Amino acid sequence: MTNKILIVDDEHDICEILEFNLTKEGFEVECAYSAEEAMDTLTSEHDLILLDIMMGGISGFKMAEKLRNEGNQVPIIFLTAKDTENDMLTGFSVGGDDYISKPFSIKAVIARVNAVIKRSKTETDQSNRKEKHQLVFKDIVIDRENKELTIGTNKIILTKTEFEVLVLLAENPNRIFSREDMIEKIWSEAPYTTERTVDVHIARLRKKMGGHASVITNRSGFGYRFNASEL
Repeated sequence: MTNKILIVDDEHDICEILEFNLTKEGFEVECAYSAEEAMDTLTSEHDLILLDIMMGGISGFKMAEKLRNEGNQVPIIFLTAKDTENDMLTGFSVGGDDYISKPFSIKAVIARVNAVIKRSKTETDQSNRKEKHQLVFKDIVIDRENKELTIGTNKIILTKTEFEVLVLLAENPNRIFSREDMIEKIWSEAPYTTERTVDVHIARLRKKMGGHASVITNRSGFGYRFNASEL
């Protein structure tokens, strides 16, 4: 899949040089000649912004800060004729991922672009994998991959069966599971399991969850459910 780059610089010559060389490297490139134009051009399809700092109107720093405040985490590499330590620190503090001083080497720009995009995609993949394996309800985090329950900063030690009970309920929030349902799904290989077994495991689980015990509720005559609205 072709990576898409937005170049933001009020110097047309620089935009043309960057666009020509990045296109040769296989990138899809768009140019904007002000931060205001860039904000209108930017979409979720862009994989990176090459952003000049010193522009008329909104500066590159202000644009980056605005994007981050809005929750937009698109990678940003700043382009600037200023290379003081304070400028670099400002760039990173407002959410920049890298910093290239003018005049620059095209080879260096291409190398930095590739590195930042690769790092960003790796972080996104890791985040997606993490989210896929986790059930999160405010400060309750159920990690299905590592078989762990965390409440706030505390890891709660659960038995295998307690964890399976919790996951069954939490994967289907607000769905009521009868004791028979739970026996069939969790104790299918233990044919002599009674409904009392389910109640005992629920009681132990609630006790370990402490102040969050109320998230597992019992609807009399029907069964148990994970009620996230109790949080």
